[in-house]
Amino acid sequence: MLLLTVASSAALLAQSGGSSPDTRQNRGDLDARQIVTASIAATERSWQARSYYTYTERDENRRLDARGQVKSNDVDVSRMILVNGARFEQLLERNGQPPSIEDRKKEDAELEKLKHETSEQRTMRIRKDLENRSFLEELLQAFDFQLVGEEIAGGKPAYVVHAAPHPGYQAHGKYGKMLSKVDGKLWVDKQDFGWIKVDGQVTQSFSMGLFVARVQRGSHVILEQTCVGDGVWVPKLIEVRASARILLLKSLDVDRILTYSDYWRAADGPYSVSR
Repeated sequence: MLLLTVASSAALLAQSGGSSPDTRQNRGDLDARQIVTASIAATERSWQARSYYTYTERDENRRLDARGQVKSNDVDVSRMILVNGARFEQLLERNGQPPSIEDRKKEDAELEKLKHETSEQRTMRIRKDLENRSFLEELLQAFDFQLVGEEIAGGKPAYVVHAAPHPGYQAHGKYGKMLSKVDGKLWVDKQDFGWIKVDGQVTQSFSMGLFVARVQRGSHVILEQTCVGDGVWVPKLIEVRASARILLLKSLDVDRILTYSDYWRAADGPYSVSR
């Protein structure tokens, strides 16, 4: 989800050095920045509200060979529930079959651990979640934006925004280094500024992770979201077509498709667990 949101950055059309502040282009830049500022605030509100929702996730992970043909395909279907306010993944099936005994035992152990989470463990979990969201604070400093049009996206009127890494931007957060390595296009709902769609691409390879996995140029990400009411936007589809090199030796091409459905507020649905 992090890579998807980072991929909401997009290519900015070049500006002429002699442009007047009163030109349509500069007015568009100002409008775009206001739109993006409102959309970031809406995204933060949606992320907070999503903490109260349960949903079903279908995770299809395809490994591709050198010719782009599928050489393996694994599909997990899970139900995301809430346990003492924390999100927990319950595996429903793997490749069309019920979870194995080993998977069930592991899941039961993790569930019991979460049910008896200490206050210190809870604080650490919340802190980690906040760190993962913190890069949103950098978006306005990391990019220059331009409004390039309006379209119907997901059946809703939307602003279409392009963005590009701001020259000289210095990353501060944990994931900031990725912000200058992606471009794409962002569709923003005109009514409540939710992100309807993101289409992004990695323009420069970058390293991430403890074992020096290097995400290659050309990796492509698509995010589609839907509104479940009250201005709360939730993922509907995430597709990542990624090429990576592990320890600079092994190449890995992946086409991963995640689809989300059956959203319930925890207070209204049957999927909440407490002590």
